[in-house]
Amino acid sequence: MELWQQMIRDSVHSIDQLVDKFGIDRKVAEGLDEFFQARINPYYLSLIRYPGDPIWKQCVPDKAELDDIDGFEDPLQEDAMSPVPNITHRYPDRALFLTTSQCGMYCRFCTRKRKVGNSDKISMKELESAFKYLEKHTEIRDVVMSGGDPLMLTDTMLEKILKRLRQIPHIEIIRIGSKMPCVLPHRITQKLVDMIKKYHPIYVNTHFNHPWEITPESTKACEMLANAGIPVSNQAVLMKGVNDDADVMKELFTKLLKIRVRPYYLYMADETRGANHFRTSLDKGIEIMYKLRGHTSGLAIPHFVIDAPGGGGKIPVLPQYILHRDDNRIVMRNYKNEVFVYREAHADVKTETKIPVEINKKNGNGTNGNGNNGNGLKKPKNFKEKIEVTEMIHMSKN
Repeated sequence: MELWQQMIRDSVHSIDQLVDKFGIDRKVAEGLDEFFQARINPYYLSLIRYPGDPIWKQCVPDKAELDDIDGFEDPLQEDAMSPVPNITHRYPDRALFLTTSQCGMYCRFCTRKRKVGNSDKISMKELESAFKYLEKHTEIRDVVMSGGDPLMLTDTMLEKILKRLRQIPHIEIIRIGSKMPCVLPHRITQKLVDMIKKYHPIYVNTHFNHPWEITPESTKACEMLANAGIPVSNQAVLMKGVNDDADVMKELFTKLLKIRVRPYYLYMADETRGANHFRTSLDKGIEIMYKLRGHTSGLAIPHFVIDAPGGGGKIPVLPQYILHRDDNRIVMRNYKNEVFVYREAHADVKTETKIPVEINKKNGNGTNGNGNNGNGLKKPKNFKEKIEVTEMIHMSKN
């Protein structure tokens, strides 16, 4: 038995352990266990610094979950877009392939808790029908292996799946969605990465939410993957009390770059049953993105998205940088709230021009009734609802 497998066996998971270790009322613990079981492996448990800290919130069951049991079980409508078991086909050229129900740690905000931990819901017996679907649908060029966590499979089983996928001519890209580099980095062994790199191009999407998760162990795991030619990207979730702070996010994303993990997505928390207490306002997310852009490397800035309820897919959200646009000009503000003009390619402006611009409140570019400028930020001191911008002119070469 490998170390990571022993750590899974030694995880906190029972009602008695929840009562003894975390002081949860027994009746509450019983209700939480019935709703969504716990699994906290010894490594991730060791990252907790104090009760209620950002690590604790992600892994320790909370009675607040039971106040939201009427929420959506499948907010992204993955099951409705599942033509055969273990496959979700939402986008034209990509498919989600669920390979196991097990995870190295059960996140309390999990959007797939209706299936995770239940081998009847994500069954290894259904893999053949999934392979046949992928073989038949030649438009699919990109397969995302998920679950559960594919790295909960043994090296042997994982290789069988990778080898089978590589035998399908039209599948160009294989992605492995795994939280193991963060929650149980001991799973990333030299034997594992040597096996994976035989089936390139392979990409790994992992999931760090807080700077405290970046440790010597997780650093080593991510660097081993990168050294094997496996690009690693991060998908974080914005959560109240965990990372809803621009300074925390900046620290997380810059530290990820140092261990060669590219910040890829920052998600608004899904409307998932039992996870409403994690959700923040959209304004909070836009505020964080505004405070990142221009204040840190562009490499450290992920796409901020909402995975649209009902299966609409990922929809990007940005702060409003465009203040005005007409046939000839775009008026923009930068990260310092300075205003600039960009001319369209067809515009012919020979002389300096004063451009009167009225900020359009209806488009979310002006202030709202809360004194907010539509970007989740308070109005800057120099903010005006009407501005006059001087446009740059071409200088004569003579």
